[in-house]
Amino acid sequence: MYTNLLVPTDGSKLSDKAVAQALDLAQALKAKITVFHASPDYPMPVYAEGVAVEMISRREYTKRAKEEAAKVLDRVMAKAKAAGVECGTVHAIASAPWEAILAAAKKAKCDAIVMASHGRRGLTGLLLGSETTKVLTHSKLPVLVVR
Repeated sequence: MYTNLLVPTDGSKLSDKAVAQALDLAQALKAKITVFHASPDYPMPVYAEGVAVEMISRREYTKRAKEEAAKVLDRVMAKAKAAGVECGTVHAIASAPWEAILAAAKKAKCDAIVMASHGRRGLTGLLLGSETTKVLTHSKLPVLVVR
C-alpha cells in the first residue's frame, strides 16, 4: 500500500505525536519514513537611516539552520532506528513550508504524508493560516493529520 511516508516535523510535542503515528504505521506496513524539517527563510535585513543592517550573515544563518535541523532530525532518526524503521532525512530553508513539504514528498517519491495540526479554528486559523491546511488543499498524496 504505502512504502515511503513523509513526516514533516518542527520538533514540537505535537510533531512528536505525528512521528509516533508515522512510525507505528510504517512498522505495520513495512514502509520507510522520510523525515522533513523546514527552517524559516533568511530574515530580511533591517533598514535604519538608509543603511541595511544584517543581524547575521546569510552563510552563518544557513549554518545555524542546518545545525538546528540536524538536532530535530537526528532525534527522529534515533526513534526510527529503535523502532526498526528505515529512515531518511530532508532539510530545506523555505519561506513557504507547505510548498517545501510537497516538494520534499515529490523528490523523495513518498506516497503519503503524516503530519501534525494544531487545530486552529475561527479567526486564529484565518489570520495565522495553517501549513497543514495548505498541504491538504494542494497535495495529490493522501495526508494523515494527527492532533
